Amino acid sequence: MKEMDKVGRYLEMAEPFHCDFSHRLFIGHLGNHMLNAADFHSRDRGFGMDFLNSIRKTWVLSRLAIEMDEMPAQYQKFYVETWVESAMRYFTQRNFRVVAADGDNPDNAKVFGYGRSIWAMIDTETRQPTNIFDIDDGAIMKWVEKDKVNPMTKLTRVQMDDNARLVRSIDTFYNDVDINGHINSVKYIEHVLDLFPLDWYKEHPLKRFDIAYVAEAHQGDRLNFYQEEDADEELCYKIRITKTVAGSGDEVETCRSKVKFV
Repeated sequence: MKEMDKVGRYLEMAEPFHCDFSHRLFIGHLGNHMLNAADFHSRDRGFGMDFLNSIRKTWVLSRLAIEMDEMPAQYQKFYVETWVESAMRYFTQRNFRVVAADGDNPDNAKVFGYGRSIWAMIDTETRQPTNIFDIDDGAIMKWVEKDKVNPMTKLTRVQMDDNARLVRSIDTFYNDVDINGHINSVKYIEHVLDLFPLDWYKEHPLKRFDIAYVAEAHQGDRLNFYQEEDADEELCYKIRITKTVAGSGDEVETCRSKVKFV
């Protein structure tokens, strides 16, 4: 039996109702494809969420960045490739590459873009980080792929000051919640991108989206979005999201994001 590759490769399609006005895939749906690819890859190799849930553990997304030269067009088939770049005690770095499903040789296929992510393994009862290397005697290291190149710049902290202005507050409901019981990672992306009007996107394609998750939010929490322009980079905006817990006036930061247009 052929040994499984370190790099997972999953065929997808830009379904018409997952595309925006430009007839190209929403970046939120691309984010879902990436997270699904991460789950399929880890599940097939023995450290997926279904196994982890059986021992009261799970993966949670800590950071995600997506940088695209072009989005797949309506009905276009594409592959999401994913691989583990490195693994540490509490975090693992996972990469993505999005390529057209043209021909049999992925090395010659059109590259749409890349993604970078950082994941933590947590205890589902305490919600605290747990040692990744405790799982099957650190078997995840068998799947680390250091030779495949991701040209994206590394993930960095989104620095913001106190001058960011409150631009929107929204309530959270059933459709915002994921299988881990907290607000879905991709829902944050969609809510951030909704801060910009449709006419803006007609003139300014999205180039890169970075998001770092700080604390969990849950159904019923109110999300507050604070926005400021990046003084060092044109057409770049930084957004801090806080939660206001139902029945409380206190705000707690849940994540920060950075959006780059061209």
